[in-house]
Amino acid sequence: MRRLPLHLLTFAGVLAVWWLIARFTGIDPVLLPGPDDVARQLVDTNLCTSTCGVQDYFLWQHLLATLQRIAVGLTAGIVVGVLLGWWLGSNATVRSVVEPYLSFLRALPPLGYIGLLIVWFGIGDQSKVILLFLAAFPTVAVATLLGVTGVRQDWIRAATSLGASRVEVFRTVLLPAALPEIISGSRVAAGLCWSAIVAAEMNDGIPGIGGLAYISGTQLDTSLTIACIIVIGVAALIVDKLLLAVEARYSPWRTKQ
Repeated sequence: MRRLPLHLLTFAGVLAVWWLIARFTGIDPVLLPGPDDVARQLVDTNLCTSTCGVQDYFLWQHLLATLQRIAVGLTAGIVVGVLLGWWLGSNATVRSVVEPYLSFLRALPPLGYIGLLIVWFGIGDQSKVILLFLAAFPTVAVATLLGVTGVRQDWIRAATSLGASRVEVFRTVLLPAALPEIISGSRVAAGLCWSAIVAAEMNDGIPGIGGLAYISGTQLDTSLTIACIIVIGVAALIVDKLLLAVEARYSPWRTKQ
């Protein structure tokens, strides 16, 4: 909150520079509409002041459809990634076999899957959710693996020597020590999901904010495209802040470093 005036001043400066460039440089509005045009699009497509929705949906309905897809894909990716990463971190033999394949999947760009997923699962929501899952789970799995293998063994031995059971060691030592890495991996995975959403919704992505951004771009409706980009960025920022709040709640020592 102490930095709020600085953030507001920076935001106002960015808007001012954007407006001056769009207003006085003679750039075609198709290439760069002004912030007032983008704001008008946001109002019109949400409140139906001049058009009754875009592609028969309001902008908030496009966003809600995208959030539902990301929620399913990201949640599944986090759950599977944590379970796999914990298993690999707890079993050196399995880790030596599986880790190269996990690294292979993590190195692949999510957009490379899209054609294959459409062939296998069609252009409906199933292929979109699977694409988001594939974007999320390798990163979470690697982060969990690093978190588990990074736990100091003397902590575990100290807890055991004090009479802690295996469940108590997991609850009081392993999980708190690995949790910051898991949350960091989840934040990166969430960002990857948002960066892949436009590609995921290119085919039959309506309703969907990524699909709307793609279609409006092909129709040279630049103000609507920028409005969609802003909505995607703000939604992604809110999701990241929620994950930071989880980290502050359950790993307060990490946020104080």
